[in-house]
Amino acid sequence: MNKGQILALMPIIILSLTAVVLMLQASIKRNPSIAWIITGTGMLAALWGAGYARALVQQVTPLIIVDDWGLMFTVLILISGMVTLLLSKNSFSREGERKEEYYLLLTLSVLGAVVLVQSSHMASLLLGMELMGVALYAMIAFPEKGLLSLEAAIKYLVLSACASAMLLFGFALLYAATGDLSYAGIGAKAALAYEQNPALVMAGVALVIAGLGFKLSVVPFHMWTPDVYEGAPSPITGFLATVSKGAVFIAVTRIFVDGNLGQFNNLLTALSIVAIASMLIGNLLALRQDNIKRLLAYSSIAHFGYLLIVLIAASKLEIETLDAITFYLVAYIVTTLAAFTVVTTISGEDENKYGLAAFEGLFWRKPVQASALTVAMLSLAGIPLTAGFVGKFYILTVGIQASLWTLLIALVIGSAIAIYYYLRVIFAMSKTPKDRETDSGHLVIHDVLALVLVGLVLVLGSWPQPFIELIGSL
Repeated sequence: MNKGQILALMPIIILSLTAVVLMLQASIKRNPSIAWIITGTGMLAALWGAGYARALVQQVTPLIIVDDWGLMFTVLILISGMVTLLLSKNSFSREGERKEEYYLLLTLSVLGAVVLVQSSHMASLLLGMELMGVALYAMIAFPEKGLLSLEAAIKYLVLSACASAMLLFGFALLYAATGDLSYAGIGAKAALAYEQNPALVMAGVALVIAGLGFKLSVVPFHMWTPDVYEGAPSPITGFLATVSKGAVFIAVTRIFVDGNLGQFNNLLTALSIVAIASMLIGNLLALRQDNIKRLLAYSSIAHFGYLLIVLIAASKLEIETLDAITFYLVAYIVTTLAAFTVVTTISGEDENKYGLAAFEGLFWRKPVQASALTVAMLSLAGIPLTAGFVGKFYILTVGIQASLWTLLIALVIGSAIAIYYYLRVIFAMSKTPKDRETDSGHLVIHDVLALVLVGLVLVLGSWPQPFIELIGSL
């Protein structure tokens, strides 16, 4: 590895050094405030490293590809990690001063996500996914008190281990069929391997898609999602819904495109069924939820069903479909972070404050937070002038050009269903409370953070051209 390749890995190297410094700091002097500052400084330095690496885009060994697309999502992951860090500043008060490990785990999880979005080989895919996942298990179970978090962590651990086993078996079958584990190598050899042994190739691809489908929580691999979302601390739920799922979908896109998997009609049919089921079942189950974290869990299932439409269209269109994936993922991540900023502020560490009843009269108690959550719900519903609307317009455009009419009908039906439960949240916040006294029991930084994120949602929805030109140049 030469000097240029090492410098191209600056974000990964800086995050790794940050983790080492955090371990040294915890062994010398335990102080959560110092650990918080080290983590924030490390993520800011990694952001600088991502900007520096733009001049050094290249393939770094067969495992990692440093390109503009991966660096853009590296920046998004780092920003999301810093939002989680800000929301976690006053969390876990019941744990006393024992929070250094939490910041170390957060850094390692962000590092795993960055490796995941820059992976170009099944080995780096698994390393990034497990690094991110193992840290997430501990973060979900971090609160010492409360059985929900422990239950959520154990459920996620056990099912994630099954998914990883399926992934490994799928990798083994693909290697047996093609003799290669790099995405591009599989793409170059898959057609010939399919002619010689179609059952082996399709079995390997099916196991890989099933393992990654668990991480994305698409139907029928979704059953863990509402329980884990509900049991995890709110900042970690937001991290899981944005960074974890977003990084995995980028990896899925790279495998699908670079591996030329769109040539297999059986796979496209299976993905179409998964997409339709995710859009309809995710939205229908969300109708029954009174817990806002469970509602957002089922909502996320539907949103990744929408994204699968673009992935399927990529095999049918000559035009570039990565722009649609990029815009929708950015819109979804920013919007979801805004929603979980409000959920974290309102619920705090109280497991009983996630019901819609806790949000009743929020416009009178915390108008800034209520306004932010309203915009976030409208964006998730795809209402005009929000980022979610432009993202869905992108998906509709790509779907129409690829003539995916069945998938588009499911999208329209699912979106119509979703409007009802998003409006339920807004209606609950608009109810007149019995006591109109204002509630100032939260940090001003949470209001500022909510306003910044909502501002991004509105800017992306009302003036998307600069960002569209940016992603078009990647």
